[in-house]
Amino acid sequence: MASGNIVRKKSTGKTAAARTAAQGQHSLQYLLFNASVNRTDRWSELDIVANNITGAGLSKQAVADLHARAMSLMTDMAGLERYWAFPGIVLFNEVLEALEDGDYGYFGHAVARISRSLKDDSYRHSSSAWNMDADTEADSAVTPDYLERHESSRLYFEVLVVTAHANEARQERIRQEFRAMRRPDDPFNYELVFMSNFQDATIATLVNFNLQAVVIYDGFAYESDLDFPEVDEVLRRSMPIGAGGMARENYAVELAQRIYRMRPELDAYLMTDRGVEALAGQTPAPNVRRVFFHEIEEVMELHLSILGGVGERYDTPFFENLKKYARRPVGTWHALPVARGKSIYKSHWIQDMGQFYGSNLFMAETSATSGGLDSLLEPTGNIKMAHEKAARCFGSDHTYFVTNGTSTANKIVVQGVCKPGDIVLIDRNCHKSHHYGLVLSGAQPLYMDAFPLVPYSMYGAVPLQSIKQTLLQLKAEGKLDKVRMLLMTNVTFDGHLYNVTRVMEECLAIKPDLIFLWDEAWYAFGRFSPFYRRTRTAMGARQTLADRYHSDAYRDEYAKFKKSIGNIDINNKKLLSTRLMPDPDQVRLRVYCTHSTHKSLSALRQGSMIHVNDQDFHEDNHEAFEEAFMTHTSTSPNQQIIASLDLARRQAELEGYEMVTRQIQLALELRRQVSNHPLISKYFRFLDPVDMIPARYRKSGFDRFGQAGATWKTVVDAWEEDEFALDPTRLTLFCGTAGYDGTEFKNLLSDKFDIQINKTSRNTVLFQSNINNSRSATAYLIETLVKLSRQIDTRLSRASKDEKAAFAARVKSLTEDVPDLPDFSHFHDKYRDNPNSKTREGNMREGFFAAYESKNCEHIKLFSKEIDDRLRNGPDLVSANFVIPYPPGFPIMVPGQVISRGILNFMRELDVKEIHGYHAELGIKLIKMDNVKAKPKARKSVAKAKVKAPVKAKAKSVAKAKAVVKKR
Repeated sequence: MASGNIVRKKSTGKTAAARTAAQGQHSLQYLLFNASVNRTDRWSELDIVANNITGAGLSKQAVADLHARAMSLMTDMAGLERYWAFPGIVLFNEVLEALEDGDYGYFGHAVARISRSLKDDSYRHSSSAWNMDADTEADSAVTPDYLERHESSRLYFEVLVVTAHANEARQERIRQEFRAMRRPDDPFNYELVFMSNFQDATIATLVNFNLQAVVIYDGFAYESDLDFPEVDEVLRRSMPIGAGGMARENYAVELAQRIYRMRPELDAYLMTDRGVEALAGQTPAPNVRRVFFHEIEEVMELHLSILGGVGERYDTPFFENLKKYARRPVGTWHALPVARGKSIYKSHWIQDMGQFYGSNLFMAETSATSGGLDSLLEPTGNIKMAHEKAARCFGSDHTYFVTNGTSTANKIVVQGVCKPGDIVLIDRNCHKSHHYGLVLSGAQPLYMDAFPLVPYSMYGAVPLQSIKQTLLQLKAEGKLDKVRMLLMTNVTFDGHLYNVTRVMEECLAIKPDLIFLWDEAWYAFGRFSPFYRRTRTAMGARQTLADRYHSDAYRDEYAKFKKSIGNIDINNKKLLSTRLMPDPDQVRLRVYCTHSTHKSLSALRQGSMIHVNDQDFHEDNHEAFEEAFMTHTSTSPNQQIIASLDLARRQAELEGYEMVTRQIQLALELRRQVSNHPLISKYFRFLDPVDMIPARYRKSGFDRFGQAGATWKTVVDAWEEDEFALDPTRLTLFCGTAGYDGTEFKNLLSDKFDIQINKTSRNTVLFQSNINNSRSATAYLIETLVKLSRQIDTRLSRASKDEKAAFAARVKSLTEDVPDLPDFSHFHDKYRDNPNSKTREGNMREGFFAAYESKNCEHIKLFSKEIDDRLRNGPDLVSANFVIPYPPGFPIMVPGQVISRGILNFMRELDVKEIHGYHAELGIKLIKMDNVKAKPKARKSVAKAKVKAPVKAKAKSVAKAKAVVKKR
């Protein structure tokens, strides 16, 4: 393209198609996960067409074909372009008019600039990106250093303005009014996006990642002129209304509430010319920061409010003070020689440490809590402020930073909430830190079994029916008052998501004051997508239930339920198959969750958070919780980890929605590419809900991501109503059909292709997508799978009959001859308060500390005849410690547990090298039986019946599961 200024010729007056034509249908999945990516791709494709159309020597027909292609792209893009400020509808129509007029020079010039600006984000930093008449070469010479020295280095965002009165001319006037408000010392720049109706405002909120604030005027319409048939489904789901279900004068308040449910981080400002005082008193949604009387208020007030709101989220109090501290001249007379770096840079031998890490690491290191810093153990200053900002961000009442990982966070919560003798219902497959926390607290675990996924050598999650049955049995035995907490992992290592809302609601119907701890170590990102938040996250579900129980509609619903259900006890056979409802006058919402912030957001290793939303926290266990925090928290916490948590919160609030949406989009695209690739799919496949969740827990019938005929309603039904959902961002690749076991394939990926993963099973590997992934990384993984599939294909095509038979046998051993998965057996009677109880809680702490004396213990080799004889003839084999294969990090034996044949067989077939608590040269550590009282005879028959019955049932389910895999 020619350099220099290219100025648009005078318009011929033709009407641009984008101004009038309603566009074709777009699915909501497209809008949510693909619109932004596809938009950039379309502009790139249009740039190629524009370059070709100006080429020399083209025939008239070739020009006509390229013109038609360009017009098709522009027409297809026109409907969606309205939702972004850049290039904006005015500039878009100008480009479209140039195409219609045949002004291909200006058309190509403008498309190239727009496409480049979208790719490199230069429209955020350079005002020249918005001016199509700017000099191309001069603009391309603008360097990052230049931008850093000028106003264009300010951070950029967009503001959605919803108003009925905004034709193109008026939009431009308003833009110029707000631009005139800019001052040299403003930290941010922003541009406006205008919507004139409820539906378009909803779509803009979903698709435009740049939005940080919404200004809502009274008087706008409801329906869009575009055809998005699924939008009303979203609106109905988040709040049951429609165009006919509310008065037009209430649209503004309802829209603010809707936006809060979709993207709670966005600031909202209401503009009205009626009853501003009364409207302000309604507090329509937590995200509404100001209500303005728009005929009188100055534009400057709104402008400053917008900047102030974004600035409040941008502020990182601890990180900013740490930067200030690093710039101060400080004499260090405390316990850290590395502080200020002098011991590093003056050294003859470790100066490379300073070169590698950089000076700021050492300049910002101190053990002092004065001088503008704060104490993590007793925060009163900027750490306290950082905690409050994090609580707002994650939807909790209180948030605590933890600098030695979620293993510690979990122990803090368990010890801070539970005391000796409390009963805790817990998934046996929870992370080991919870089990150790129970030992420390003295609470008695009642282990719940997750459904097994035998074909893939992994467990799922604990069915709600099992939890309800256990609570009802405890109530029948008079032990419900001892039940303190339900402890579950959400999301599991392999991607199983609970319907958190439903689990808490039905459990509270049986025990209204039950405390919940949701281990969301892998799942801090879930807060920042409406796809996960309301039903599938702890803090989101807690808010959903709080809103529900405070409504009159729920009271009416509960009154009908109470009449129909009968007594809430174990004799009522309807309870296990009925969705239970708690009494709104008795229910107490007490919810805790832990996040490994470092695992799914941008924090340093071991940076974690505890979120508390417990309405009885201050009255019941605040002091105990603080004591547990003091017990486990280092008195020398790492300052850099604290700062990174502060920064991770900032990023999550300002761009978490964008990053998580892109993460989901990349995961779905990766699934689609692998599933549809004719070569890869011969040997590899990503497991879908149909593989990972039994049909009885998927009443919606949702089987596969991207399944044919699935509507957005199908997807939303699955995520809101199904008992379990599969997180699409956790991609379990079945590699057994390629002849690889999980560990072998993991090592191959690492050694040959520099692709790192950390979780495997007998025949799968887990790819954990996160906000760090890119389209290039996704493409590289696909290329790798193609290469490996081609190698297998080539090898088999040249293989002899015996070699092919050997490969088939290998695949069969990995996909069909899989070991059974053992359930939790039971605690030995010595470690049970009542051996005749039908519930299975046990005093694990007593067994744990019994093993501290070597005289109480013995070791037996795993593959010895002695251990088989003991299993047949007794006495019982009682585990003296935790035995935990890693990964995934949950115990298959706990102190005081009787070891069953199933557990022993599973141990013998484990293919992981790291097994905590087990030393092959010594064998399994057991508590000596002569130190354990014999079982009562009545107990013996109960124990046998209890162990054998599920084995028979499981044998059938295992055979059925294997048949399914064989059929595939």
